[in-house]
Amino acid sequence: MRSETWNPELRWWLDENAREAGFDAAGVAAVSDPGDPSAAEEAARFAGWVEAGRAGEMEYLKRRDEAGTLVRSAVQVAMPWARSVVVCALNYNADAPRSIDPAPGNAGWIARYAWSGRMGKDGAVVPTDYHDELLGRLRRIEAGLLAQTGCTTRSYVDTGPLVERSLAVQASLGWIGKNTCVLNQQLGSWLLLGVIVTSLPVEARAASVLAAVLPAQDRCGSCTRCIDACPTGALLGTKEPAAAREMDATRCIAYLTIEKKGAIDEGLRGQMGRQVFGCDICQDVCPWNRKAPIGNSEGMRARGELINPVLEWLATMDGREFKRRFKGSPLERTGRKRTLRNVAIAMGNSGEARFLAQLDEWRAGEDAVLADAAEWARERILARSSGD
Repeated sequence: MRSETWNPELRWWLDENAREAGFDAAGVAAVSDPGDPSAAEEAARFAGWVEAGRAGEMEYLKRRDEAGTLVRSAVQVAMPWARSVVVCALNYNADAPRSIDPAPGNAGWIARYAWSGRMGKDGAVVPTDYHDELLGRLRRIEAGLLAQTGCTTRSYVDTGPLVERSLAVQASLGWIGKNTCVLNQQLGSWLLLGVIVTSLPVEARAASVLAAVLPAQDRCGSCTRCIDACPTGALLGTKEPAAAREMDATRCIAYLTIEKKGAIDEGLRGQMGRQVFGCDICQDVCPWNRKAPIGNSEGMRARGELINPVLEWLATMDGREFKRRFKGSPLERTGRKRTLRNVAIAMGNSGEARFLAQLDEWRAGEDAVLADAAEWARERILARSSGD
């Protein structure tokens, strides 16, 4: 018998199939009409964030439809047929050091989610990208859903006209923490999200079972550890429990190292520390992550060489070696040039004189952005060694 709505039986089916697909949590939420007061408030919040310039160079977040409406302001702006969303979460926490733990002076940092790999036929762990890993799992669920409902669907992992975190809250997977990540009381915040948009309405009698109208209780309280720990002041919340959970992406180290093209503002370089791809500081200090379980997804195995990676190792890779090491991984999209820019800044922040020869080589190179970062790093090391 084909289902025409999200009913309790179909919801239980989703839980079972999400687990079989390798997800750690799944939820369903009804898509609100754009005219609904709560939906209008969320759309206004997003528009205000964009208009304040906090999206930086991420033009995809600023995209508007023909009527001038931000396509990510509400699900139905881009998909008028949408009636519900399935949100699935995968835990990528690894049994490994944190970015805030002691590390050698020549160690950089790559964000935890980008360590991912899977065991190859030769026994070596080969790179993977969470976009592909999650999308494959979503497709399995989507196929099963289509087989018993015949509804219209679209599956996305960070690629759709959606604000996934807001949808995760609506689907009761957690709350938005002061670090602007989705926080789940059992899983913490080491979560990657995938979304299936569907034309299947939520059955009224099933609302309590679906938990589609009851968001998870916000348990950040007055804690501000993430806000206090952010080196660049990118997190804009306060000690007040009801304060807005907002980030200025233009100051976020993850944005600066991954999304930002060209030169990074000199006023922010010194605060970037040893981060060369992404940043985990606001999650590493979060009390809810102290007991976060370790993920066990085969496609998200931690590649040992990416944990506290040696800066000299990253610096001396030529284009061919970089491609071999990172093809199929998140670092591939950022590319070698931007990665080297970040490595140069991390070298400068280390204060280690051992890096001067490499920085001098980059200063004399043809890449103007890298030469600028190397010049800044060299001056920073020399100033520190002279006690200035």
